Amino acid sequence: MHDDDTALAQLRRWQESGGRWRILTRGTDTVTIALLTCDTGEEVDRMSSTSPALLAYLGERDSSEDDLTPAHRPAQQPQSVVRDRDTIGRPRNARPRDALGRPLQPGAQGGVPTMPDDLDLTPADALQQAQQLLDDGLPFHAHDVLEAAWKAAPTDERELWRGLAQLAVGLSHARRGNITGAARLLQRSAERINPYEHRAPHGIAAGRLSAWARTEAAQISDNNTSDIPMPRLTA
Repeated sequence: MHDDDTALAQLRRWQESGGRWRILTRGTDTVTIALLTCDTGEEVDRMSSTSPALLAYLGERDSSEDDLTPAHRPAQQPQSVVRDRDTIGRPRNARPRDALGRPLQPGAQGGVPTMPDDLDLTPADALQQAQQLLDDGLPFHAHDVLEAAWKAAPTDERELWRGLAQLAVGLSHARRGNITGAARLLQRSAERINPYEHRAPHGIAAGRLSAWARTEAAQISDNNTSDIPMPRLTA
């Protein structure tokens, strides 16, 4: 594959797996792009390129949020984009998604409903619901539950819940076939969860989960496989 095609294919592959991107720097003939997770927008990797094909594909856009279709929109044919917004005016993506959270074409049938934006669960209920979603093969939806718990958690628990949410995102990317992103997210989740090994609240199996995440991150990287089991969140 030509270098120009390689850079463009890498970005398209990331976006089609559900990930987002944002341009960090742009010059006359070069661009640096941050590759972000699909939900929390955390940076997973960066790519820099001088590919004319990639630059043409990007056009005047600054991020993947500027494009609501997976098709290439040439810069010389700008189209207005109407973004869905929540009740206080913040942008949100109301596109239908598949079981792994990958966006479908607007209006597509067969999408899997995402979790409500206003989830308000006790830690025990959040863990129970997230576990059921993991067992059902829906790690993207489990992430939504764990992210809601993270945002509502007291300060001394917040990094633990954030690590659990990252673990679920890593599983989502693994199931989508995004091996590099999955491995990095699982490793980061282990780093956040591990400090709670001897003081995890709510019966969370922090020590076992951090060790599991490290092992699976190494395994999927070494074996280039996305076939990993769903873990147990509690002891």
